[in-house]
Amino acid sequence: MPYPVFPNKHVGQSVLTPQAMISYRLKTGMLPEISPPQGAILCLQHGLPERMGRRHPLRRVGRLMGDLYLLRRSRGKVAVLTNFGIGSPQMASLAEELIAWGATRLVTLSMAGGIQPDLTPGTIVVCTHAIRDEGTSYHYLPPARAVEADPDLTESLVRSLQAAGKNVTTGVTWTTDGAYKETVEEVRSYQAEGVKTVEMETAALLAVGKVRGVQAAAICVVGDSLAKMTWDLPEDFGPVERALEAAYAAAIEVLGDH
Repeated sequence: MPYPVFPNKHVGQSVLTPQAMISYRLKTGMLPEISPPQGAILCLQHGLPERMGRRHPLRRVGRLMGDLYLLRRSRGKVAVLTNFGIGSPQMASLAEELIAWGATRLVTLSMAGGIQPDLTPGTIVVCTHAIRDEGTSYHYLPPARAVEADPDLTESLVRSLQAAGKNVTTGVTWTTDGAYKETVEEVRSYQAEGVKTVEMETAALLAVGKVRGVQAAAICVVGDSLAKMTWDLPEDFGPVERALEAAYAAAIEVLGDH
């Protein structure tokens, strides 16, 4: 059986559109009648934006399957969406709605599993491509092994992190739907290729960005590791938390400068 079941569905007309959903959310008061942000951070690390609220003050403005904030100092240019679920279907839906609302630059921030032995906890990986080992991206793009992040937005994030003196690298991430089916054979193969991280959302975000003609990029912070073919957690999550904070600040800077 092919996947999707209708192989060319990515060129078909949708019945439910994100524009219709945004209209509904505006009508019901779930979204305010304000100028939409130009950029948005989709933060998978629950509690991070609130914890950083003193340094980067927020104004809560509504919900899009998660808590939606505007960064006060951005004068409405940058939104933060957080406290939502995991996985590619959720990420694609959120990206669709943000784009339909008016956002043209999206950055996702998440913790990821490290695949390379030299990636210590807290290493920041700005993704160049995502391997499409999930289902959602195939509803948007023709079958292919990987999807590329926007190179300009990616480079801007790297420059911001380097200027702040952070431990940052670039590379390919593996996006999967099966957190408990990341097999030894797969990890060994991707490790040999130089793939750096594994997570569950990036390919979907980048696919939506490609189809909708907006800039999309992803930052992964290494937390746990699969590099030894075992699940290894850091004894100290301090470097991971500090790296997430640095990545969040870099995304704010880059999106706010546009």
